[in-house]
Amino acid sequence: MNIQLNRVDDAFRLEASNVRGDKLYSDGSTKIGAGEQGWRPMELLLVSLAGCSAIDIISVLKKQRQTISDFKIDIDGEKVDGIPSPYKSIDIHFTITGSVKDVKMKKAIDLTKGKYCSVYFSLHPDIEVTYTYTLVED
Repeated sequence: MNIQLNRVDDAFRLEASNVRGDKLYSDGSTKIGAGEQGWRPMELLLVSLAGCSAIDIISVLKKQRQTISDFKIDIDGEKVDGIPSPYKSIDIHFTITGSVKDVKMKKAIDLTKGKYCSVYFSLHPDIEVTYTYTLVED
């Protein structure tokens, strides 16, 4: 896996691109002289964890023949004060609409946390990550 990161302006705005040509922009806060014209790196970490977990859970639920008509994630991270300020906890809440059995959802979450999600396994073990969900019948 290779990512290219290039500085876009004379401050902190960066453009990342992958081998497929997909691009995303990151930037810092105005407190450090940045323009806030892109995702902050710590936000991208949350996006990465949510995206990885979503792919795993959708895949597992499909294999379990569960029907998903809508899938949403709300993810919130609480950071430690100071420098550095890593996350001390991350809460992920899934809202899934469709025909999904509770036991199947629990199994999907167990598999993403226990086996599949590479982003989850890349986090420092001191970070408390909680997964919750709401199932909504169609």
